[in-house]
Amino acid sequence: MIILDIKNNAVKRKYFVNYINIFYILRRYSMYFPGIEAFLAIVRTGSISKAAELLHLSQATVSYRLKTLEQGMGGLLVERRKGAAKISLTPKGENFFSIAERWEALWRETQILKANGSQLSLAISAAESISHFVLPPVYRMLNQHTPSIRLQIRTQHTQEAFDSIERREMDVAFVVREIVSPSVTVQPFFTEEMVLLRLAAPGRLAGDTVEMEELAAEHEVLVNWNREFQFRHDQWWDPLCPSRVHLDSAGLITTFLTNDRQWTIVPASIGVHMMGMGEFVLQKLAVSVPPRVGYKVTHKFPNQALQEPLQILDHYLRDTFGVQ
Repeated sequence: MIILDIKNNAVKRKYFVNYINIFYILRRYSMYFPGIEAFLAIVRTGSISKAAELLHLSQATVSYRLKTLEQGMGGLLVERRKGAAKISLTPKGENFFSIAERWEALWRETQILKANGSQLSLAISAAESISHFVLPPVYRMLNQHTPSIRLQIRTQHTQEAFDSIERREMDVAFVVREIVSPSVTVQPFFTEEMVLLRLAAPGRLAGDTVEMEELAAEHEVLVNWNREFQFRHDQWWDPLCPSRVHLDSAGLITTFLTNDRQWTIVPASIGVHMMGMGEFVLQKLAVSVPPRVGYKVTHKFPNQALQEPLQILDHYLRDTFGVQ
């Protein structure tokens, strides 16, 4: 069991509260830590024998720890099938896996806290398109800040990010749409225009305005950026005649944008990034496209330990994107 000295130390108090939340879950189900460690190793390696090698234990010990954990859970977590190349999880095991990962993450956090004392820390959740194309300047400033800030950055979809903030697993999230929640605060932190991205071709000039009739739906590489975009998109192009390529990741755009008939609509930050990856041009659309809005999400009642790192973050956000 880990014992933390949290007296007059807000940073330690933050981690102690998070640790106790998970510890309560584990105690409630009569679980014990060696069994969780064995369970995670089995899942990640695919077999008890490989898990034993990873943990430098005998197979008998790993099997015993797993069996003890399952007794505490009241059912099997891992299917045992003779001759099977890899193990498989039971439904109970699949549900427990995320809890076990959370315990492991908090275990590491407490060990780092013991080693580093009161170092500032910030756990950031962000949508992929924001994390990769919008926030890198802010990440660099945070990474170079003095005194140093320990950063944890996780890519999550909007709903996952809100859930992480509500559970206090992450300290701040950057998302592309709002979700109503009584326990979080949502603030816009930047807006950007949507632009047309196409391969460069003779007579195709950057900055030119393009009429919607010039863009055939079957040649679109479609990314559904948000609800407002989808609503307007279906007004401009027949939703019954969709494009052949639908993506949920901006990182794949260059894979599919391979001939001069294809086109896609992207936020300006992504368009500028793509310009550096190939022979593309950015153009304007003749109709008004709703801009993309990025939102910063924090818990409505943040821990005291977060005040300083969040203030530092807000300072760099203002420097990068202007007044919030």
